[in-house]
Amino acid sequence: MKLRHIAQIYRRLFKYVKPYIGQLVISSLAMIGVAGSTAAIALLMKNVLDDVFITQDRRMLVIVPAAIIIIYLMKGIFRYVRTYVMNAAGIRIIRDIRNDLYRHLHRLSMAYFTETPTGILMSRVTYDVSMIQSAITDALTGAVRDVFTLVALAGVVLYRNPTLGAIGLIGFPFAIYPMFRFGSIMKEASRRSQEQMGDLNKLMQERISGMGLVKASGAEEFELERFEEENEGLVVTFLKVQKVRALSQPVMEFVGAASAALIIWMGGTMVMNGSMTVGEFFSFLTALILMYEPVKHMNSVNNVMQQGLAAAERVFELFDITPDIQDTPGAIDLGRVEGLIEFDHVSFRYGEEWILKDINLRIEPGTKLAIVGTSGGGKTTMVNLIPRFFDVKEGKISVDGHDVRDVTQKSLRNQISIVSQEVVLFNESVRNNICYGMDGLTENDINRALVAAYASDFVQSMPEGLETIIGERGTMLSGGQRQRLSITRAILKDSPVLILDEATSSLDTESEHLVSRALDNLVVGRTTLIIAHRISTVRNADRILVVTDGKITESGKHAELIERGGEYARLYSLLVEDVG
Repeated sequence: MKLRHIAQIYRRLFKYVKPYIGQLVISSLAMIGVAGSTAAIALLMKNVLDDVFITQDRRMLVIVPAAIIIIYLMKGIFRYVRTYVMNAAGIRIIRDIRNDLYRHLHRLSMAYFTETPTGILMSRVTYDVSMIQSAITDALTGAVRDVFTLVALAGVVLYRNPTLGAIGLIGFPFAIYPMFRFGSIMKEASRRSQEQMGDLNKLMQERISGMGLVKASGAEEFELERFEEENEGLVVTFLKVQKVRALSQPVMEFVGAASAALIIWMGGTMVMNGSMTVGEFFSFLTALILMYEPVKHMNSVNNVMQQGLAAAERVFELFDITPDIQDTPGAIDLGRVEGLIEFDHVSFRYGEEWILKDINLRIEPGTKLAIVGTSGGGKTTMVNLIPRFFDVKEGKISVDGHDVRDVTQKSLRNQISIVSQEVVLFNESVRNNICYGMDGLTENDINRALVAAYASDFVQSMPEGLETIIGERGTMLSGGQRQRLSITRAILKDSPVLILDEATSSLDTESEHLVSRALDNLVVGRTTLIIAHRISTVRNADRILVVTDGKITESGKHAELIERGGEYARLYSLLVEDVG
């Protein structure tokens, strides 16, 4: 990673560190206290040997142990303040990063979530951000502490004997070089492990969500083998990380031992020649040995920081994704609309493939419009353009005369309710699911909506009624019950525009009957767009569109389209044959 790129990552991290500068200053002052206490212990070694054991000064026999107790008491207090204050700041910094990342995810368009597996995103928000936390709370605190300790101990070493001190300090560059070399390897291995963790999360999320298919297909062993293969790849990468960690420590210790051996030889010669006392030498040696501890620790710190840099790089890559759909400058809030929807020469494509081609359409308020056609013809894409889940590539879509790109997304989507085949329910209570995103609803509002959606009876029969937890994606409910809760939610939202996307296609006959009655209550007074494969569900629509290969090929009422004998009549004849 280039130094400029690393500096850029640190600048971006500093934006999150800045609000907690006060706490970091307090922690840094405490680190100076820890470093000073460590240096004081090294200085005190001269008095221990020369004054207590050699000259046997009884006054110093009292003073030195008392000084040791006081120094370690102060060191403990400083260490506590440093550890708690810095870790508290680090935890809050990570909280802010995670909040901003989650907020950014909500700004991204549906296209991004269509293309990016959920497991990858979960890995970024949880695992990668946690790695940054380690770099801030462990590595940053350790690095600052070790630098202060090194400076304090270097002062003791040079104070005791400048000549020996200079020789002793010469060995430190040889210890620092492997630290940076190992750190570079660590960063690359760490980034790879984070990517593999994302892949593993993706595999787990998909397979656990699709466990019914796995079991129905008897594919448990196949999935186990696939998981073990992915997991083994992650193990290999983690082992590389551990190999670097395991190798770096012995290298550092060997360099330290070699330097210590040289110093002992030279220092011993000075003591024998009388140019240095035993106490001075051991005070010097103690400081020198203590200096290698922070150097070794800085090696571990560097490894953690490299892992944190790799994680921060991946997190900021996600931050740097520009949302495809954004409110334009000066976008207005759209008040409650009548429900007039217009497509003016609308075309849309995914990549290079055109899905919709020059669509012109006017839907009057309160109209019940059905859209039919073969799969892949562009029906769902057409209605997804209205709430701006995607933006048109050519032309424009208007609601009550307002280009949907000229109004805020929130106010636009407040005008639209969607009931689709894939019902989205959370592992929360019935109440929280049907009232999702809405405030100020009364019990009467909720009860009336449940009755209108034919959901009141089964909700009341549940163990805790509205407070019953319904499981992930509503797994404790039948398909019809899930759909009726979705309709209840739409009734409570009371939007003037309603989109029904295959709302009854996956239900059994009895459930479809109840859901259809609930939908009849829901569509009253609303501009309704109905996407359906089943012709039987759209026969009573005010108007029916046939969409084929991205174009509107037919438009009219059921009887008119049958009489024309076109694509709609062909689809209807297939339905009659299936029934027969």
